[in-house]
Amino acid sequence: MALVRYVTEMGMGTDVHGGDYTKAAKRAVSDAIRHSSLNFFRALNKSPDDMRITVHIGVAEPDSVNKEAVAAELPYGQVTVEPVLGGLNVPAAQGSDLLVIANAAVIVCFEE
Repeated sequence: MALVRYVTEMGMGTDVHGGDYTKAAKRAVSDAIRHSSLNFFRALNKSPDDMRITVHIGVAEPDSVNKEAVAAELPYGQVTVEPVLGGLNVPAAQGSDLLVIANAAVIVCFEE
């Protein structure tokens, strides 16, 4: 069986204070899926649990992302989270505070 892509959603999330890459990544995933309403399950004879979801998260420090916490943002399907180099760090004007921007691409596939 091959995986066939049906949906690609993009989102952006930030952690405005504290430099938390996981928080920014979770917000990016939440942003991406808020714009979706998937209504094709019956037509495909599939359920939401049949989805194979890959989440690409772009942040400046990919190893700092808690993949399990990000995967928990998605209520259905089998989720794989792949942090990659990307996003943006914006240093504070003064002090050690850091604004972190994460980008997410949420890709939904089904086995066919």
